[in-house]
Amino acid sequence: MDTKDSKQEAKPDSRQNSKQKSRRDLFKTGAALAGSVALGAVGKAQAQHDHHGAVMPDSKNAYPMIHGSKEQIEYGVRSKFVKSVRVQHPIGGRPSPDVFGKVFHVASPLQDSVGVITPSSLHYIATTRGSFLPDIDPAKHTLTIHGLVDRPLTLTMDDLRRFPSVTRLHFIECAGNRHNGKQPNVQDTHGMTSCSEWTGVLMSTLLKECGVKGNAKWFVAEGAEEIKGASSIPLDKGMEDCIIAYGQNGEALRPQQGFPVRLMVPGWEGIYHTKFLRRIKIVDKFLMNYNEYGHLRPGDKELALGEIIGPKSVITFPSGTQQLPGPGLYEISGLAWSGGGAVKTVEVSTDGGKKWQRAEFKNPPQRMAHVRFALPWKWDGSETTIMSRCIDEIGQRQALREEIAGWWKVPVVRDYRVPGLDNSVMPWKIAKDGKVTNGLA
Repeated sequence: MDTKDSKQEAKPDSRQNSKQKSRRDLFKTGAALAGSVALGAVGKAQAQHDHHGAVMPDSKNAYPMIHGSKEQIEYGVRSKFVKSVRVQHPIGGRPSPDVFGKVFHVASPLQDSVGVITPSSLHYIATTRGSFLPDIDPAKHTLTIHGLVDRPLTLTMDDLRRFPSVTRLHFIECAGNRHNGKQPNVQDTHGMTSCSEWTGVLMSTLLKECGVKGNAKWFVAEGAEEIKGASSIPLDKGMEDCIIAYGQNGEALRPQQGFPVRLMVPGWEGIYHTKFLRRIKIVDKFLMNYNEYGHLRPGDKELALGEIIGPKSVITFPSGTQQLPGPGLYEISGLAWSGGGAVKTVEVSTDGGKKWQRAEFKNPPQRMAHVRFALPWKWDGSETTIMSRCIDEIGQRQALREEIAGWWKVPVVRDYRVPGLDNSVMPWKIAKDGKVTNGLA
């Protein structure tokens, strides 16, 4: 039947024809592109091979080839374009190693850090007033736990690895960090802290194996280096979260970090984290040791500041000696940490402390570990001062230097430090030309 409706149904749909045509064109174009890419690849491959079959660099845009080496394959080396290195601390201090081969303090390049884990090769180094690094054969090393215990233990490294292990992210910070707040860049002011993933056995596991006597209150941890560095630590801390660590960032400890085994005392200053651990003695009272030489305090309040670190934060970009190319959008970034637990919040000021904005975390905050914070910021090109402050999970707030000076009734400007560990807010000045300098200098 030749009806009006049937004619309308037989009439081609112009939209459908257009869709089919565009699809055919797409297939044709795709085939042509594929052919040209393939031919171009063949041509380039032919152009880049000499008559011996060796790859030759393209004269216009190809990069030179990296020839493989034994070192790159077996362990790996970083790109020659990456230049971050540790430096002696403080500036003008004794170099490491010195002329005798002793190692002293060496600071981590926080200004170049990304994320929160410090590469093992860039982790800061601190030694007890300078020492030679012992070359310890792990097959011959032992750890002895004795004193006020029912069953003294002497463990080889193989014995230690048979116990249940833990892996935890923790920072370590030297008591000397921020002693001189007038240094030019963040590596010199704050570079004596680093954060790693540590693997080992909980000290509580070993103490339970030994059977601790009822009158035990303290333990003394001793290292195997020539000066026999040792520290007295409350037994409660040992049972709470101390780790007998043999791994760092997925591999064995490095010699600079106490190979083959060290003590981790989360949240406490670095001198308590005994390296090259060889002996733990359980005792009933505090015992004065070599490491306590610098820990004499006139009162309990200052002693507390010398043991537990933080809360603390520092902006790593932009920071001292860096240069902003001009006005525009930037991401202010930095690190925060606390010996009192996980960091709860971080605030950033871009106007010298008049107003504060809450920063975002780039990773979930963990107890006694660095956390990366950031804040988008549009710089208008005017001179200003930026700074950060943090609050930890137990409510401690990082204070301005002026506030701390008021609490201790000391002058605000000091060449050395405020009492205890200096965790005051760190300001960075930004000039109109984009140059960043220390706001305390």
